[in-house]
Amino acid sequence: MVDPITLEVIQERLISIVREMRATLARVAYSSVLYEARDFSCVVMNAKGEAVAQSEDNPGHIIPLPWSVRIAIERFAGDIHDGDVILINDPYSGGTHLNDVAVICPVFVGGELVLFPAIRAHWADVGGMTPGSLSGTSTEIFQEGVRIPPIKIYERGKLARGVADLMFANMRVEPERRGDLQAMIETCRTAERRIHEMAAKFGMDRLLEAIGLVLDRTEAQIRDLIGRIPDGTYVYEDYLDASGTTDDPVLLKTRIDVAGTDIHVDFTGSAAQVAGPINASLAVTTTAVFTILKTVLDPDLPVNHGAFRPVRVSAPEGTILNARFPAACGGFAEIRRRTQSVVMGALSRALPEAIAGDVKGSANHCYVGGLNPETRTHFIFYEYPAGGTGGWLESDGCSAFRSFDEGDFSSIQPVESIENELPLVIERTALRTDSGGPGRTRGGLGIERDVRVATERASYSVLSDRCIIPPYGLHGGAAGAPNAFTDRHAGAERQPGKIPGKATACPVVRGDVVLMRSAGGGGYGDPLERDPRKVADDIALGFVTEAGARESYGVVLARGGDVDEAATATRRAALAAGRCRARVVAHALADGEYANGRRYVQVASALARTHGLADGAPVEIVVDVGAPLRAWTRINDALPDGCVWLGTEGAAMIGARPGDVVRLRALALGGGNASLASAAGAGAPTAAAAGR
Repeated sequence: MVDPITLEVIQERLISIVREMRATLARVAYSSVLYEARDFSCVVMNAKGEAVAQSEDNPGHIIPLPWSVRIAIERFAGDIHDGDVILINDPYSGGTHLNDVAVICPVFVGGELVLFPAIRAHWADVGGMTPGSLSGTSTEIFQEGVRIPPIKIYERGKLARGVADLMFANMRVEPERRGDLQAMIETCRTAERRIHEMAAKFGMDRLLEAIGLVLDRTEAQIRDLIGRIPDGTYVYEDYLDASGTTDDPVLLKTRIDVAGTDIHVDFTGSAAQVAGPINASLAVTTTAVFTILKTVLDPDLPVNHGAFRPVRVSAPEGTILNARFPAACGGFAEIRRRTQSVVMGALSRALPEAIAGDVKGSANHCYVGGLNPETRTHFIFYEYPAGGTGGWLESDGCSAFRSFDEGDFSSIQPVESIENELPLVIERTALRTDSGGPGRTRGGLGIERDVRVATERASYSVLSDRCIIPPYGLHGGAAGAPNAFTDRHAGAERQPGKIPGKATACPVVRGDVVLMRSAGGGGYGDPLERDPRKVADDIALGFVTEAGARESYGVVLARGGDVDEAATATRRAALAAGRCRARVVAHALADGEYANGRRYVQVASALARTHGLADGAPVEIVVDVGAPLRAWTRINDALPDGCVWLGTEGAAMIGARPGDVVRLRALALGGGNASLASAAGAGAPTAAAAGR
């Protein structure tokens, strides 16, 4: 048996190997997306393909890797040797999107395969129809770049030169791609040396026994925590903005069944896979579930495969959460984040004090690419602005900050790196005022960044989400401001592409300014319960405008910036009295709960007129505990005055019963584009209305 002290030493040494891998790759990588943004993750896995050690890595990179390793083991059964290097980016084989390329290196000790150090890193370009490869309007995987099934790029230490030449010939900025690959391989070789050192110190049998104990111990710890969740079924739903080829919202539904120390998360009812880039494999969907459960239940202990054993995830094949070839998967990060949102929303009723408001909800892929006239080579600027995190029980959300699911990525690219390497000028970077969702604790603020094009011509591509349907608040908290990506040409602001957040190679010229506005986090708790002095501090710091404070928080300032307590009390009483409250009815209505892929709630006509709810307008059904139900309005003259029909599923989602009183709140959608009428509905409210 391994004694407890040795067990801890072995666990920490394995984690230290991963940290050394991270430090090494950041120093030797060729592209700024790796050495500045740190858009990569490292892991050590056992011979079964189970993660045994990771550190400050992106779960979206790491958790799907066991699928890739297991597929590689099956593909090369009996043909894996010392000196082999396996390469893979295939989304249908445990990959994410094509830009995330994984290097897997088997380590042998005494002739036995024992461990796999592996790295998944974002390559700035892997070919495809636009610089940077990621496109908001791609319709199949072939448009997104070179798809790499499990292949040996090195076999017994020898480079497969023809494979490498063919691959790199189809990628832009080839020297960077070759350099990053070699940096990843040498980083894994560093890990291999450290593993041999551990085997020499502890003995291989002892080391493997300790790894097994670590996984078993983690499983026992997470099962104990799952057992504290009340048994039951928890459901929720939310939407992606649009597929990229149509402007219809895309539905995600989840059902979480908790029984003892086991959890089953099922996504039946979610939309079918789409002709757009927002599809994902079941590996990505499972990653989203694991990330939330680990973060909520056990944020402090090391991450390894033992934590995932009690959780089962299912989604029907052919849906956006378990897509079939040849579905485009460039927006895997967007669908992963929305999957996390619906899991959080479901758990917000089971663990109301443990869940925060929603985050920005997107990786916010922004690319400016073209030909550098000085070097006559391609350049690619890849930006990924962070946003606000959600407010939570004890505190406001963080501003311009990476959230729990993104590892230690930087918030944005450094100005010096951009302007030194690329024909671009950063004109402005600031926090985005009024973007944090109002609540008793406020959501964090997003970022504003203006980037001027300093070359004759270039192209601008965006793959984002939460640009129309904003991040939700919790327990009465309001939504954060949605993401927004536009550009300014000849003094006029315009939207690239037809759908907000979905654009492919839109032309920009010298002097144009790319405008990036990232989302704020959702608020937590009733905004009218926020300490007025905190609101005054927010105004003084530029986080909230005076108009926003008055509309969303009911806080009025006197001259000098102090809180006018009497005016604030009057204003708050008026806002509370003006809220739209409705009694839930159980009428069986023939129209059903869904139409055209979105939920509808039916509102009595007099109630709708009183509160300015137009037919087809988006609304949130707000409850004191949990996430809001999001839907579109149908006016129904047959309903009793003051009543709302939510449907059986809708009522269950927020725990509402016939006779209960709920609050309807207009939901302000982003985009500002007339072509979105089918998504926004007639009579969409002003942004100020969203906070009440």
